[in-house]
Amino acid sequence: MPSAEDTSVHQHEEQSVVRPTHQDEVAAAGSELIGGRSGRWTRLGSTALTPVGAVALVVLGMFALGMVQKLPCYNWAWFRGAGSQYTHACYSDIPHLFVARGFSDGLVPYFDRLPGDMQFLEYPVLTGVFMQVAAWLTPGGSIQQQEQMYWMVNAGMLMICAVIIAVCVARTHRRRPWDGLLVALAPAFALTATINWDLLAVALTAAAMLMWSRGRALAFGILIGLATAAKLYPVFLLGPVFVLCWRAGKWREFGMATLGAAVSWLVVNLPVMAFAPEGWKKFYTFSEERGIDFGSFWLIITQRTGESIEVSTVNTVSTLTTVLLCAAIGALTLMAPRRPRFAQLALLVVAAFILVNKVYSPQYVLWLIPLAALARPRWRDFLIWQACEVMYFLGIWMYLAYTTSGDKHQGLPTEGYQLAIALHLLGTLYLCAVVVRDILKPERDVVRRDGSDDPSGGVLDGAPDVFVLGRAAHPARQAHPAVEGPRVEWGAARGPVAD
Repeated sequence: MPSAEDTSVHQHEEQSVVRPTHQDEVAAAGSELIGGRSGRWTRLGSTALTPVGAVALVVLGMFALGMVQKLPCYNWAWFRGAGSQYTHACYSDIPHLFVARGFSDGLVPYFDRLPGDMQFLEYPVLTGVFMQVAAWLTPGGSIQQQEQMYWMVNAGMLMICAVIIAVCVARTHRRRPWDGLLVALAPAFALTATINWDLLAVALTAAAMLMWSRGRALAFGILIGLATAAKLYPVFLLGPVFVLCWRAGKWREFGMATLGAAVSWLVVNLPVMAFAPEGWKKFYTFSEERGIDFGSFWLIITQRTGESIEVSTVNTVSTLTTVLLCAAIGALTLMAPRRPRFAQLALLVVAAFILVNKVYSPQYVLWLIPLAALARPRWRDFLIWQACEVMYFLGIWMYLAYTTSGDKHQGLPTEGYQLAIALHLLGTLYLCAVVVRDILKPERDVVRRDGSDDPSGGVLDGAPDVFVLGRAAHPARQAHPAVEGPRVEWGAARGPVAD
């Protein structure tokens, strides 16, 4: 029999873990599908399934459902003209680029010139390595069979990334492991996970944020550098780290993070830069030369006015707007009555980049899902935003079906697609608005309601301010001391139990 001391420890651990069904009305209502709020069947020691394990199982199930959603394309729609893959909303870049980027012919990315207009692979180096490894693992057969298996191999590798993302989110906030379910159950996550290779960068970014939450600045920097070698957006997270470390006076940690990011990015990129410079720079030249594309407010402007906008003008305006928005976020950080949480600022800077960019591919939502789960772990707001993203996901494929159907005009016309873009923009702006409100009114922040400061902040958690501006110079009445909770351990059989 357990001793009284063991029982007391387990009760303390159970009470320290935040149970969404006891605090979130949407989570409580949703829990009715599986028997209601947590009770005696979810008490500590009653099951070997930990919160992290439960989140991992759920994300595997949702990822599998997303693969099932692609079955019409896997079986035939990818290979029988463009329209059918759009009407079934199951398009993926993966099988098409297997042939179009030379993997089916054994060409080496960045080193071998491709036939056609795209002379070299237009993806960052680490993503190119991921694509090449999947090509090596793809068995032979007819071209169609190879494309199918290439997608399947990539899906398996991306599934590993999906589990890493969900588990890292579950472990980042020690007392809130169940926030990982926001990632695992996000409908847009399942729908877009196998469209492209974005999950690689998202997984490295999620792991980096977990390292930062544990005070490992160098490991954070190394992972951010690797993530940036797979996709550009993760480098923006160094901005929030800079301004937060400025406010807290943690310059050593910022320096270590920046150094780690620079070194790891160079380690991946330097070999290709040195031996295939033309192929290496294709990603950057393509990003610069790419015109206004799907999903952006720029497309609405050009379609509504009938006037084209020079690419150079779009690049300049979007870059300046991003810089201004990031500067505003920095000012907000220094002037907020209480130092914002790292995840809040990470969400805002990545969302700013997405909102003003000249293209928004449907899988870009994957960049924001883990950040949203950490920045605003409230089911109502999360699902409002996800509903907007699912509508955009359906909108872009129905619009492409319309544009490829000829005189039949089957699908969503231009005006309908513009509405889908507007829904995406408004949903993202709504998510940003509630996060900004939480920053300005920390008492509204659900993460801080138990007295926590910044569970994802690492060395910033509970640190005093050394440089503030404006309102921050006056002590906030709602400030509370940070409370350190127990660790959420991987695979611990007697850890905090779910609701």
